[in-house]
Amino acid sequence: MAVSAIAFVGVLASCSAGTQAASDNPSADVSVNVPPAADISSPTESPNTGSPTVTPPSTTPPVTTPAPTKTTTQPPKPVAQVSPGVPCAITTGACVDLSAHKAWLLKDGEVIYGPVPALPGRKSNPTPVGNFHVLYKEKMHYSKQFNNAPMPNSVFFYPGDAFHTGSLSTYSHGCIHLSSAASLKFFNTLRVGDSVQVVR
Repeated sequence: MAVSAIAFVGVLASCSAGTQAASDNPSADVSVNVPPAADISSPTESPNTGSPTVTPPSTTPPVTTPAPTKTTTQPPKPVAQVSPGVPCAITTGACVDLSAHKAWLLKDGEVIYGPVPALPGRKSNPTPVGNFHVLYKEKMHYSKQFNNAPMPNSVFFYPGDAFHTGSLSTYSHGCIHLSSAASLKFFNTLRVGDSVQVVR
């Protein structure tokens, strides 16, 4: 037990001596671990006045992120389907069936007028087949080509050819003959640029 106590005292003396030796010898390389100071803003001296200058707290407002906006997508509009019995592919405008001698007015795939009797051009002057557009309208057109023949309610869809009031027993020279009531309805309904489809 005495030997252990002596050994313990020797160790203490050795540790104290090492510390003392380091403090007595200014050139000794002693590393001292100093904990970092807390990040505290302290007053600093102004170089001109010597009075402490206190840095005010930042007044910049906090950045706020705007809430995401809700985006709503509109469902696509359903594609209009042509009414049964109408031989044309267009959904709005005028449809003419040369073989059946019938004509319709359509809007968004629905028949809004017709079928009505329609007499096309004769074999020597057939009505053109295809997709066209209303070019212009004249309430009373006179055909210079045929001795100023009157053509009431003319709706031209092809150069020289139009829907108009005409005989439903005599074929035309390319136009579509309609009754007086039907030609008025076509004239009042169709607008320049509207589709016209003629099928055979």
